[in-house]
Formats: sequence, C-alpha cells, structure tokens
Amino acid sequence: MSSTLEVISFKVLAMDEKASDATENRSQNNKKESFASDVLTLAGGTTFAQILTILSAPVLTRLYGPEDFGVWALYISITSIISVIACMRYEYSIMLPESDEDAVNLLGLSLLAVLLVSGLTLLSVWYFKEPIVNILNSPQIGNYLWLVPPFIFVNGLFLALNNWNSRTKLFKRLSLSRIFSSVSSTATQIGFGLAKKVGGGGLVAGSLAGQSIATFVLGGQIWRDDRKLIVKSLHWRKIYEGFKKYRKFSLIDTWAALMNSVSWQLPAFLLAAFFTPAVVGFYSLGFRLLQLPMSFIGGSISQVFFQRASRALAEGTLHSLVENVFKILVIIGMFPMLTLTIVGSDVFTVIFGKAWTEAGVYAQILSLWAFVWFISSPLTTIYVVVEKHHFGFNYNLFNLTTRLLSLIIGGLLGSARMALILFSISGIVVYGYLCLQMMSYSGVKASRAMKIVFSNFILFVPAGVILVALKTVEINQMLLVVFAGVVICIYYLYILKTDVQIKEIMREFKYS
Repeated sequence: MSSTLEVISFKVLAMDEKASDATENRSQNNKKESFASDVLTLAGGTTFAQILTILSAPVLTRLYGPEDFGVWALYISITSIISVIACMRYEYSIMLPESDEDAVNLLGLSLLAVLLVSGLTLLSVWYFKEPIVNILNSPQIGNYLWLVPPFIFVNGLFLALNNWNSRTKLFKRLSLSRIFSSVSSTATQIGFGLAKKVGGGGLVAGSLAGQSIATFVLGGQIWRDDRKLIVKSLHWRKIYEGFKKYRKFSLIDTWAALMNSVSWQLPAFLLAAFFTPAVVGFYSLGFRLLQLPMSFIGGSISQVFFQRASRALAEGTLHSLVENVFKILVIIGMFPMLTLTIVGSDVFTVIFGKAWTEAGVYAQILSLWAFVWFISSPLTTIYVVVEKHHFGFNYNLFNLTTRLLSLIIGGLLGSARMALILFSISGIVVYGYLCLQMMSYSGVKASRAMKIVFSNFILFVPAGVILVALKTVEINQMLLVVFAGVVICIYYLYILKTDVQIKEIMREFKYS
C-alpha cells in the first residue's frame, strides 16, 4: 500500500449518489455523504453525556461503597448477557436490504423478538430467583432481579431502533438520546445516593432510568420522522420472509454474540464467586472508567463503519476504509492507554480517594488489553458484512474459553490481581488475532497494520520514559497525574497540528 493512503481523507466513501438512498434524500438533500462527519456528529453530539458520566464518578464513589458497585456490576452483567440477544440478532439485518420497505419489516421482526426474549426473562426470574442468587453468591442482588426484564425490554427496543437510525444516517437523533440517558441516569443515581437508603439499588435504578429515557427519546424521534414509511410498509408476510431469509442471525450469530457477552461478564461473576463484593466493585469502577472513553469513541466509529462497510464491500473499497479506520483508532487510543498503564493507580487515588487505589491497579492491569480491544472492536462487523458467520461463532467460543480458564486459575491461586493479569494477557492475544483476521478479510496486510502501530508507539516513548522516572523517584501523586494529563493534551494537539488525515477530518466536520 503506497504512503499516499496514509494521508487520504477519512471520507473514503463520499458520494453524490443521492438517488441511492431515499431516506437520506429525505433528511440530507444537500449534504455529502461522509464517514468522518457522521462519526464526529455521533461522537461529538454525545461528548456532553460522557463528560457528565466521568465527572459524576468521583461523586458516586463517595455516595456508594465498593460493595454497592459490586451489586450494580452483577446487575449490569446479567442484563448485558441477555440484552445482546434481545432481538435475536435480527437488528443487524436491518442494515442489509436495499429497500427501506424490507428494512422496516426487519425492524418489526426485531421488535417481536424483543417481546419474546423479555417474556422468557420474566419467567426465568420468577421461577429461578433463588438458584441465581446462590450461584452469584450475592444475597443483595436478589432484591433487584425483578428489574432485569424491564431493562431487557427497553434495551432491546433501543437496539432495534438504533440500527434503523444507523440505516437512515440521522446520527444526531442518537446523540440526543444518549445525552438524555446520561443526564437521567446520573441524576437518579446521585439522588438515591444522597438519600442513603437503597445502597446499590440506587445505581441499578439509575441504569434502568437512563436506558428507558434513551429508548423513549430515540423512538419518539423515529416515529415522528418515519411513521408513514413504517405504517405503510409493515406486513406479516414480509416479516416472515425476513425471518427465513436472515435466520442465520438467530441460528448462528445469536450464539456467537451470547458467548461474547458471557465472556465480557465473566470477571464480575467469577470475582464474586472467588472473592468478595468489594473486589467486584473495584473491578467494576476500574473497568467502567477504562472502557467508557474507549467505547464512546470506538462505538461511534463502529456505528458508522458498519453502515459504510456494507457499501464499501460492493464497491471494492473496503480495504481503504478499514486501513483508515484502523489508523484513526491507533492514533486516538494508544497514547492515553499506555499512559494509564504507568500511572493508573495514582489517577484513581487522586480522583476517587485512597479507598479506590486498588481499582486503579486493576485499570493498569487491563489497560493494554483495553487498547487492543479498542482498535479491533469496531472492525468486528466485517465478518458479518462478508458473511463469515461461522468465524464469529468459533472466535467467540475461543474467547470465552480462554477468559474462563484465566479467571478460574487466578481464583484458585487466591489472587484477584493474578486473575486479571491472566485475563488481560488472553485478551491481548485473542483480540489481536481478531483484528488481524478482520483486516485480512478486508484485504489489508498485517505488515501494514504493524507499521501503523509501531510508528505511533515511537511517539509515546519519550513521554513514557519521563513518567516512569517521575514515578520511580516518588514524585507527589497530584503532580504526577497533572503532568500525565498535560502530556496527553500535548500529544493530541501535536496530532491535530501535524497529521494530515486528522486535519482533513476536522476540516470536513467543520464544513459538513
């Protein structure tokens, strides 16, 4: 691949073919289609929500203890596992048909799946509450299991509506829903925390409130804008045809997604089984704040990438799209994650207090894995686009197995840190393989990917050496954290000033 590709605009797929997408014509008649502007609209519109979540964390850690965070983590783990199959994966099929009428019926099929899965969840909680509590070794979680089915219902609706929204490319609607979600969730959690009567239930209630508001806001906007198309296009026969045509999503991809979700939630379950709720709380806070900015940025890129990748494959430009997305992910994620590897415990001590230092240590342990996950996760949809469904199943089975073994070994050794170290190492290997395989499917050479990673690592080396030296001489923690923050800001300013591709993206967003 020539060096020219390193500096081409992120708008690899900009086109003037307005007639190719009736929905886009209706909403953006005079705008160019641009990957970069869509990503930045989606990411930029939710910046306020993410900042609010980050700023509220020091408040929540003073209103709730590690045990409360542990109960919340278990609730989130349970709902996350079920939510990923709430639509039985038919929500992904919404992006694929050329016809909006066919996509509407797949939206209807997804909503029917949500009703089915939510109903089955309610029955499971009703009949198996006690066994669930005993397996999780947490009597407190039993008080909140009845809130699982409603969360599955509203989250499943959101997933289906979210994919319809991605198809229409009206990403500002999604940004607005995320802002309302963050505000309502944070306000609810702080309100219950100040009352000091419900413990971890305040955190649980905040999650349910935030997801409900996000679904209501997004659903209301879609109904306002697309009601006529939806009502006109829905037919039971077409829903059934969609069910048959895309049955691989439910028969194969559902199990792959379920395994992937279970593997993500294994640390909370197994740390609870082998150790204490406080350990789960430390892990929950460390992982949550580590994941938050990564999933915020990576999720925004992934949302737009999936829509673009389907078209890029047909046009033969998938390799260019993937290489540019990969480079942006490395530029954004590597420097701060490597910094956190060095000063993570200091950051958590300064911001959240000494009681949460252990959470910072966990964040240090997981940071390298988080980076590899960050650069590979948005590319995961490639195997769906190229219809390699069996790869997804096999990969997720391997991922689940390695994570399970890592955490069990650490638990048997009696060390939560060792469990997370093994978990992190296995994650680096598995997600590294995933990333390279996705790039291979898209026609990008592994050597090209490694060159991008190495060139950005070199930029970190001087700052990394200084941070290690300062930590070795035991400089004041506050000064160390401030210095690390300043270094990260200087890095991003340097990138904005010197990287042609980034400058083009910002220029494109400015005039889009």
